[in-house]
Amino acid sequence: MKFLLTALLFPILSLASNITTREMPLDKMQEQNREITRLAAVELSKSLPQTIDKHTKLTKVEAQDTVLVYTYEIDAAPKSDAQIKQEDHTRMQEAITYGVCSSSQRFLKANIAIRYIYNSAHSKNELFRFDIESKSCENLK
Repeated sequence: MKFLLTALLFPILSLASNITTREMPLDKMQEQNREITRLAAVELSKSLPQTIDKHTKLTKVEAQDTVLVYTYEIDAAPKSDAQIKQEDHTRMQEAITYGVCSSSQRFLKANIAIRYIYNSAHSKNELFRFDIESKSCENLK
């Protein structure tokens, strides 16, 4: 009886395995990724603006092809834009890369990149731009 059941299930399991491991054509995958990015941006935008901490506010989330773009404003007065760029760039880049690599693996593995843009709340000038894709996570400690 077990042999008969195994003999009947083996072809079905083999077929299912072939279906799930078959790759989608590249153009269809890119189209799907653009749609996933667009839908994620729409959903995340519903709760904006959103205060992150006493210095940072998330103001916009948008899709740019297969890049999910988060735009923040930083209010670090009395620091100048130049001071913020000089003093905080490396620390923020490391923290953001680590955070995205830890929490957004599904996007990154699907070749959806994530961009963080930080603008000054006072001057509206761009302070930082961090682009994170799957290869950004390869050398993390």
